[in-house]
Amino acid sequence: MVVEDPALSQEDVAALMERFHAFLLKKQLKSTRQRDFIALSLFRSPGHLSIDDLLRVVRGDAPRVGYATVYRTLKLLTECGLASERRFGPGQSVFETAGSVEHHDHLICVECGHVLEFQNEDIEREQESVAAQLGFSLVRHKLELYGRCPRAQGVVTGACPGADAGNDRAPALPSSKAAAKGDDPRRPRAPVRNIPAP
Repeated sequence: MVVEDPALSQEDVAALMERFHAFLLKKQLKSTRQRDFIALSLFRSPGHLSIDDLLRVVRGDAPRVGYATVYRTLKLLTECGLASERRFGPGQSVFETAGSVEHHDHLICVECGHVLEFQNEDIEREQESVAAQLGFSLVRHKLELYGRCPRAQGVVTGACPGADAGNDRAPALPSSKAAAKGDDPRRPRAPVRNIPAP
């Protein structure tokens, strides 16, 4: 299932801003208008934003904000746990509000760089099972799948999910029963370490 990134409520944004201000106070840093614009812009934006994306959004309200200020503020937001930084390839860092949606994984097109969020309970259960079989108790994890979107594959009628800002739909993932047949091209290749079923 593709994850829709719902907009945070005004109450949620206000609570995040309170946490950010408390963090700045604890670190003995100033709470500035520019930092507030940057934090608010991130919290109100769905999905992933690069520093350049966020800078464009912020400059709509505060034209004098510079790249370095956005960068430093994002580092502060990440340090205090209000933002998550993701690196989906060389030079491709993006940020999202931490905890704004349930856990999700990512599909990344290696051609156009589009990032698509998805959830799949079969994958989540399998990761838990593998960890348990190896004696691990999972604390956290992230799954990033790299591939080519339909357009990058040369599919005649294929579209790139990143080409149209309103189109963040991925093809439905096959159920575990369909994938078990072995005829689905999206089925993952054999794992590096084969773990026998209990």
